[in-house]
Amino acid sequence: MIGTRIKLARKKAGYSLRDLAKVLGGKVSAQAIGKYERGEMTPSSDVLIALSKALGVTVAYLMDTQGVELTSIDFRTKTGTTGKDRARVETEVIEWVERYLQIEEILDLDGTHWQKPFEQLEAIHSIEEAEDIANRVRSRWKLGFDPIPNMTELLEEKGLKVLIVDLPQRVSGFTCLVKRRGDLADLPVIVVNKKCSLERRRLTLAHELCHRLIDPRLSEKDEEKAANRFAGAFLMPRSHLEKEVGKHRHSLGYRELISLKLIYRVSGAALIVRLRDIGIISSSVLTYMFQSVARTWRTNEPEELEPQDKRGEYEQPRRFERLCYRALAEDLISLSKAAELLRCSIEKVEAGLKGPKSIDANSH
Repeated sequence: MIGTRIKLARKKAGYSLRDLAKVLGGKVSAQAIGKYERGEMTPSSDVLIALSKALGVTVAYLMDTQGVELTSIDFRTKTGTTGKDRARVETEVIEWVERYLQIEEILDLDGTHWQKPFEQLEAIHSIEEAEDIANRVRSRWKLGFDPIPNMTELLEEKGLKVLIVDLPQRVSGFTCLVKRRGDLADLPVIVVNKKCSLERRRLTLAHELCHRLIDPRLSEKDEEKAANRFAGAFLMPRSHLEKEVGKHRHSLGYRELISLKLIYRVSGAALIVRLRDIGIISSSVLTYMFQSVARTWRTNEPEELEPQDKRGEYEQPRRFERLCYRALAEDLISLSKAAELLRCSIEKVEAGLKGPKSIDANSH
């Protein structure tokens, strides 16, 4: 597996075999690197260290001690994604998952099972069936029909691993499975694009949740539409929306739409489409709204929940960080180990453990 990791990290860095040999300063030849990747030779410890520095990954990642690999990766929107893009994301996800599994093992936690609302994948034959599945998930998870304040927190609470990273611009997110050695259960992970607005990230999380739950008997295009329908129904339940806006409307104004968007924490465009999907407005009203009050909403989000300069900072995954500080507080790991797991300085970890330095009351 060392060879697979070297090849993936090399692709992530965008190097050919010859390029990497040059970056290594002739320490090993391109032919030798090729043999490492094919499993015909094993690099020495000093070569491993040199490779990790040249490729921007850890030695632990290259050594692949946990046997972690990703499967069932689907970027959904493939246009504009390169092999380098995919390798970079896959490498980042694997590194993060390995650190996550380390801290769960240290704390003797079973992070391999998530609270599936259904025992088996739900067969779905039409886009409309996604509405019922969303309602059933809410029922199984005892969520009621109120808006969900934090989608990331909800999914982490249910045992799903969520990661926010920079993805290619045209990719909002994807779901994948983490496979491990032996008979250990596959671990589902949802990855969302840090570049996207908070509104879009929430919809993406719900969309990708649907892909983890359904066995679609649909075309790929209709499967995506069904996942979108699920996301709308999950975040904006029909019964709640009808109470807020009424069962039938001929028009809605700007300020009312913004207020609704703030309630459900979704994009303005998704809100209008949802109103059409459940029959509160007609298709002709939807068309008129996108030509008038919401004419720019498909490309420019109105009154964003998260400022542009704070992109990716709201509704972040917190469980991994919390577990690291839990282990640190219980003296199960050292400051240096916590810094290694969290990928930050020892000083920052220490401040996170002890809090801000107190100011001397006698100093002026």
